[in-house]
Amino acid sequence: MRIVIADHAPDVVAHLKLIMEELGYSATGYTDGETLTQALLRETFDLVILDWNIRCKDGASFLGWIQNTLPKAPPVIIMANRSAKRDITDALTAGADDYITKPEDRAVIAARVNALLRGASGGGAFDTEVTYGIYHMNRLDNSVTVHGKNVLLTAKEFELAELFFKHADRTLSREFIMQTIWRTTATLATRTLDMHISRVRAKLELQPENGFRIFTVFGYGYRLESFARQASLTDVKPRD
Repeated sequence: MRIVIADHAPDVVAHLKLIMEELGYSATGYTDGETLTQALLRETFDLVILDWNIRCKDGASFLGWIQNTLPKAPPVIIMANRSAKRDITDALTAGADDYITKPEDRAVIAARVNALLRGASGGGAFDTEVTYGIYHMNRLDNSVTVHGKNVLLTAKEFELAELFFKHADRTLSREFIMQTIWRTTATLATRTLDMHISRVRAKLELQPENGFRIFTVFGYGYRLESFARQASLTDVKPRD
């Protein structure tokens, strides 16, 4: 999971970044709205922790920008010094998913972040089997059934395929994929990513007639496109 933190105070950014890394998440920090804007346009994140009074943009404007600009808006936690009910209501109404009043205990911050990320990952995150269109995935043996044919994937290929299915119709940066699957963003490993995607595409026959296709977004990453006539994200459901 990748988390981006934006707060006008560098010490707050450092504090939150440390908490996120202790939880096992990858965290990036900024101290103004402009650099955060560029990061969100350039990279893919699972969660935004945003100071309500971030420099260059106020919290309400930033929430509106996230909702209206990003292809798939990540959940947002607003952190602010204000604890009045009106302030909390304003932030939630503007689109925030949660509101934390500063200063807050480390354990509380960790619990709120974990709870929000669990919710964002979908209710079927811990099912042993899940279906995406014609693809039936078994998490116990890393296998996928397509048209009754069992396809055995390596552990990394399975993780990669599931990552794309979970984020269908969303462009994923190479950095996001490398961090999520290989826990690294090292550029020397990009060849590994390309080979794995090629194998997943071939093994699962990811073609329009099967409801999904993977294509390269030049200079950025990859995208799994779904076709509504065959399968869509609304088809995703756990198997009985």
